[in-house]
Amino acid sequence: MTLDEHGLPRDAVPSAFDGGAASYDRLVAVNPGYHRHLRRSARRLGLTGDGEGLHLLDAGCGTGASTAALLSALPKATITAIDASASMLDQARRKTWPPGVRFVHAKVEDLAGAGVRGPFDGILAAYLIRNLADPDTQLRALKALLRPGAPIAVHEYSVRDSRRARLVWKAVCAAIVIPAGRVTTGDTTLYRHLRDSVLTFDGVSTLENRLTAAGFTGVHTEPQSGWQRGIVHTFLATAPEAG
Repeated sequence: MTLDEHGLPRDAVPSAFDGGAASYDRLVAVNPGYHRHLRRSARRLGLTGDGEGLHLLDAGCGTGASTAALLSALPKATITAIDASASMLDQARRKTWPPGVRFVHAKVEDLAGAGVRGPFDGILAAYLIRNLADPDTQLRALKALLRPGAPIAVHEYSVRDSRRARLVWKAVCAAIVIPAGRVTTGDTTLYRHLRDSVLTFDGVSTLENRLTAAGFTGVHTEPQSGWQRGIVHTFLATAPEAG
């Protein structure tokens, strides 16, 4: 059993999200830029047109915010959205979606077992990699699901390289995130995990190196805006071309 630095078992993370699922959308709605930043990362995939004929993977879709972001950029795309938390998926499925969207309850480590197979024309992985026990293996697995030359956008927190970003993140968690979690759910487990997992996760250069080591090409990072500048980033890369 793999633990994060502060003791939450990695295989318990989906259960923590289950506990926070009912209030999750209300909490993120008060986060300035949350949905706008997801839409920006979806656009940064660089896929043109309306998405017709494209099959996209939303890896770690949660309650569907990242799925909606993909649809905002590519409204006619077919989207397979996966998550390990059954309760988060229940919240997502209650929303209205076009017929090309399907939700699958699966860990990213077991996509083939859940019937999720590529090739995909693009992947958005939002707030996922930080929660994986073995990110290197799973990044390689995600690359294998992409058609040659197809893009991935990893939308993720990374504060380790910036003292300012770490201080801002700690202050926001202490003053807003954890108290709000306590009020809405009566349990701060998920929100303490959020704080701690971000603080102990890769710096920008380390995550870029992970993507390169996993076999991706064209690895680079683009910032987000507002108070989350330097805290949330879009890590962009492509699967290598055939041959």
